Amino acid sequence: MALYLLYESASGYSLFLAHGIDEIGQNTEAVRNSVSDLNRFGKVVQLTAFHPFESALDALNQINSVSEGLMTDQLRNFLEINLPKVKEGKKAKFSLGLADAKLGSHIFEVTKIPCQCNEFVLELLRGVRLHFDRFIKDLKPGDLEKAQLGLGHSYSRAKVKFNVNRVDNMVIQAIFLLDTLDKDINSFSMRVREWYSWHFPELVKIVNDNYLYAKVAKFIQDKSKLDEDKIPALTDIVGEEEKAKEIVEAAKASMGQDLSPIDLINVHQFAQRVMDLSEYRRKLYDYLVTKMNDIAPNLTSLIGEVVAARLISHAGSLTNLAKVPSSTLQILGAEKALFRALKTRGNTPKYGLIFHSSFIGRASARNKGRMARYLANKCSIASRIDCFAERSTTTFGEKLREQVEERLDFYDKGIAPRKNIDVMKAAIESTQNEDTEMEEIPTGKKSKKKKSKVAATDDVEAMTVDEPTTVQNGAADDAKSEKKKKKKDKRKLDQEAEQQDEAVKHANGVNGDEDGAAKKKEKKKSKSGNGEDLQAASDIKKKKKKKKSSAE
Repeated sequence: MALYLLYESASGYSLFLAHGIDEIGQNTEAVRNSVSDLNRFGKVVQLTAFHPFESALDALNQINSVSEGLMTDQLRNFLEINLPKVKEGKKAKFSLGLADAKLGSHIFEVTKIPCQCNEFVLELLRGVRLHFDRFIKDLKPGDLEKAQLGLGHSYSRAKVKFNVNRVDNMVIQAIFLLDTLDKDINSFSMRVREWYSWHFPELVKIVNDNYLYAKVAKFIQDKSKLDEDKIPALTDIVGEEEKAKEIVEAAKASMGQDLSPIDLINVHQFAQRVMDLSEYRRKLYDYLVTKMNDIAPNLTSLIGEVVAARLISHAGSLTNLAKVPSSTLQILGAEKALFRALKTRGNTPKYGLIFHSSFIGRASARNKGRMARYLANKCSIASRIDCFAERSTTTFGEKLREQVEERLDFYDKGIAPRKNIDVMKAAIESTQNEDTEMEEIPTGKKSKKKKSKVAATDDVEAMTVDEPTTVQNGAADDAKSEKKKKKKDKRKLDQEAEQQDEAVKHANGVNGDEDGAAKKKEKKKSKSGNGEDLQAASDIKKKKKKKKSSAE
């Protein structure tokens, strides 16, 4: 049986014939040793056909299909043209060797060409790959390397490319930066308090918030210049007039030391930096909220943006989080405590990052473990829906949140919660309803336009006909249109006949008028004759009815 080899290179499809190989000689070790020698390998494997790719884009599309195990039309035509034809009802006297078994099964399903993929075929294809530039004579040195490099870049770029709005790496970086900013802003705010307290120590007890303290310190600068005229501006910053007056009174009786203008400038600049960092932290949080609603809407609606982002960053990605079982998700972030408990044979932790959710804080001390296990289960469901769903929706997350609320009521009050299957059915129905509503909006507009067109064009009789019946019964519409066409044709023929008659009348003069009068008389006679016939028929019917009544 002849063995053909299909090799997909960066420059095109090529087909090789391996001849002179028996089943006894199919020794992979012998082939592996002889592949490196072109003189020996070239006697066994010979090039039979080569089909180059049209462009770099065509090469990318072809290789993408091959990597997914799909046969393109171009590859099918290449195989059907160059392989021997198999008669119907007979077995093929050849087989096709491939590197991908999935592609071979697809080729066999479509074209019925017998394919094989084993170690012997892979070793032969390795030899073809090694000496490919020797088989193709028209290739210049360096052309194959350039094609491989360009195709490799475009292929890897196409594989990496996915939905830009659902890049979970941005969430991981944002939550790391948010945690770092919280620590930095806290330490910088403490530094501002300590620095400015040398000048105005009483301000720490009056203003507790770090951001407000930096804002007030930037506004006041030198306490000796603070007077009652600045109370309205202080009120705008602090928010309370009483607190502003208290700051002014404290500045008058302050025990702090005086600072030089250079020191005040440095304190002022540092307070401004702390304010800028706080403002940027707020913007970064808004950005995180929007990204989480795009990437994991159900998980976000279930446990919040920050906790969901921390879970994703700790797992590495949303896909990794979706693959993690709920028992592992429950203790994510508590690995040290887990390994310490396993080492000392103590109690394992009940929760990790999931502890920051409000549900566990609301549960009683005895129910926190059960609540964490239940919440981890729902988080696992929500993360899998977000990862593998085609359309983003918050319906499932809201339903899962309702389930967790019901479970809290069950632990506290004993109210029986709904079953999970019922809640999921309701969520699926609501999503389907949303899809149908989205589809019906444009169709409604089209129907209105159609109705307006029908009202403008059709006659009064056509307006009485219902629209849906006309849409459904297309054949009836066609029949009506044909009838209208026939009527129009008859009208045209009658008009042409009348025009011809008038022309004849003008030509004949008086004779034409006499003929017209004679025709009118004949018409009247025929009408009167028809009327007499109808009267006679009606009299006969009346006589028959009288006879029947008399007989009864």
